[in-house]
Amino acid sequence: MKVPLLDLRAQFVALRDEVRAALEEVCESQNFILGPQVAALEREVAHYCGVRYAVGVSSGTDAILSGLMALGVGPGEEVITTPYTFFATTGSIVRIGARPVFVDIDPTSFNLDSSQVQDRITPRTRVLLPVHLFGRCADMKPLLSLAARHGLAIIEDAAQAIGAQTDIGERAGGMGTLGCLSFYPTKNLGGFGDGG
Repeated sequence: MKVPLLDLRAQFVALRDEVRAALEEVCESQNFILGPQVAALEREVAHYCGVRYAVGVSSGTDAILSGLMALGVGPGEEVITTPYTFFATTGSIVRIGARPVFVDIDPTSFNLDSSQVQDRITPRTRVLLPVHLFGRCADMKPLLSLAARHGLAIIEDAAQAIGAQTDIGERAGGMGTLGCLSFYPTKNLGGFGDGG
């Protein structure tokens, strides 16, 4: 038996009328780029994640890249992250000329092991970039403390964790300096095509 990697047909069937109405609205308005639908999504995502602002970009990869660029991270600077992630996390760091510094994962959660981060911080470290995986938040409390103590920014890669919460109700993407989401069809909340 051939088992498809991803089959979204059942989900589409359940939402068919709603999806078609939304597509029709976009086609009628001719707002194919930006427009009121994107502005509404940005407001709803910001509210859902508990942050003041959300900005739609073309992909989760571009969300990470834009975040690094907005923080002014550049050549020779270091970003602490995990090797257990999709290549876009590390690729974005390398693309701007910075150096990824890897910290192993916690064997229970598969997220960045926050207890190992302190030993990897150097004078060149600019950003901590934890990845929330499988709908579970990384252990953010110690990372937030380290970032405050060392004057570091935190970019949360929440591409696979929209809706994930800590034990006190903080949402993935809403705890660090910046949070990055992905709406690729295979993610927790996928869209038609890509988006971040």
